[in-house]
Amino acid sequence: MRSLLRRFRPAPSPADLAEPPGRHRAAAHRMPLRPWQVRHRWFTVRRHGLDPVEVTEFLHLVADELTVAQTALGALREENARIKRTLRSWQSAQAAGLPELACR
Repeated sequence: MRSLLRRFRPAPSPADLAEPPGRHRAAAHRMPLRPWQVRHRWFTVRRHGLDPVEVTEFLHLVADELTVAQTALGALREENARIKRTLRSWQSAQAAGLPELACR
């Protein structure tokens, strides 16, 4: 019976073949997740589904942790850039002093 019904079904459009919004892709193919994306994520409500209040509370918890992690990452990137600048400047100063030592 199902095969009979499938014959009368229209062919799926390209939009229907795309991944559903709740499905995760490989991390290399997507932009970093932002806290607002977690906070405003909606899930399909189904019979015997999840408690919407619990889902919302959990999403806010995840978004808060994501905010903390991204803030810490930004601070670490700035510190890394500062350390690299300091190292380059020290290396340049050391390289500038080498010709004097070679003449002795």
